[in-house]
Amino acid sequence: MTRQFAIVGIGETQLGRVSDMTSWELYIQAAELALEDAGLAKGEIDGLLTCGSLVEPHPRHHIGLAEHLGIPVVRFSDTLHTVGAAAAAGLQIAAAAIMADLCKVVLVAAADNLLSGLTRKEGVAAMTLFHNREFTIPYGPLIASMYACQANRHMEEYRTTSEQMAAVAVAARKHAMLNPQAQQSTLITVEDVLNSRMITTPFHMLDCAQVSDGGAAFLVTTAERAKDLRQKPVYLLGAGQAHSQYDLTLIPDLTTSDAGISSEAAFRAAGVEHQDIDFVQTYDCFTHAPIILLEDMGFCEKGEGGAFVSEGKIEPGGALPMNTHGGLLSCCHAGITGGIFHLVEAVRQLRGQAGERQVQDAKIGLVHGSGDILTNHATVILSGE
Repeated sequence: MTRQFAIVGIGETQLGRVSDMTSWELYIQAAELALEDAGLAKGEIDGLLTCGSLVEPHPRHHIGLAEHLGIPVVRFSDTLHTVGAAAAAGLQIAAAAIMADLCKVVLVAAADNLLSGLTRKEGVAAMTLFHNREFTIPYGPLIASMYACQANRHMEEYRTTSEQMAAVAVAARKHAMLNPQAQQSTLITVEDVLNSRMITTPFHMLDCAQVSDGGAAFLVTTAERAKDLRQKPVYLLGAGQAHSQYDLTLIPDLTTSDAGISSEAAFRAAGVEHQDIDFVQTYDCFTHAPIILLEDMGFCEKGEGGAFVSEGKIEPGGALPMNTHGGLLSCCHAGITGGIFHLVEAVRQLRGQAGERQVQDAKIGLVHGSGDILTNHATVILSGE
């Protein structure tokens, strides 16, 4: 798979509160921006993958988007249901479909107006789609409560501290301050995180991701086709996935995820080592998540993630800049679409188009998507050369 396929166009709508646009309109705008970026016409899209919508759900969401875009027929199409892992998984599926000659150009898109389109009560109800209806929903835990079980266990086993988790939020905000698209751009400190309102122990408000409106899209085709298009191609070097338990009660170890399986496959396929990675874009729905994921992906030893993130390594200018757009914590989290913003940011970095937040000499980046209480995982390693 190394360098056979490339991302050739990206699009990103306004992020934050976009109250004048529906979910469908955000999808359409993101897709059209990606087409413009690549210099492709919509008639050249013959593959289409979407990530659905919580505000306007539809069982054949991908067909609806094709209709909205005015594409009468696509040869390959589906709606992805791996939530936070969907964008990174979508890139892998797009490459596989092109390899199988099912299509030639695939649009992968994700958007929602979760902030302006639903009330708080409706939003909470929509999120229960991801819970076990027999053993979980009747007892009332929210997604934050279930992620908190993982954080508390990691704190118990490895003496991870609230201050270390807060360092993840602080780093994300420092990156977001360099991103004009970011929903939040006011400097915060560890003390600000710890003094913010408690949501569910150990998460304070600033330990939790944004609720946002927004959308993004990217286009995938062959490396050969990419040579004739408008932008510098960003190549897929390696990829992997790992999906396990559906419900928190079935997870055998709350402090370890299957990100190790998906990332090991990606590194093996890419033929690169951890020291070759110039930046990481990884899922950060709550501040404990990157700590566990960085450990499991091998960037530090198990139990050392707290110290790793608190030493400034993931901040701008650090040894391993992470979530350079601000991540879900500070840039944008439009629900099940959140992971796509990490991938679009990686493309910008590898093109050298990230402005003030550009990682110097960025050549290889890793994007990791995760969902369902860190039980769905998709890892991709990308190169700008």
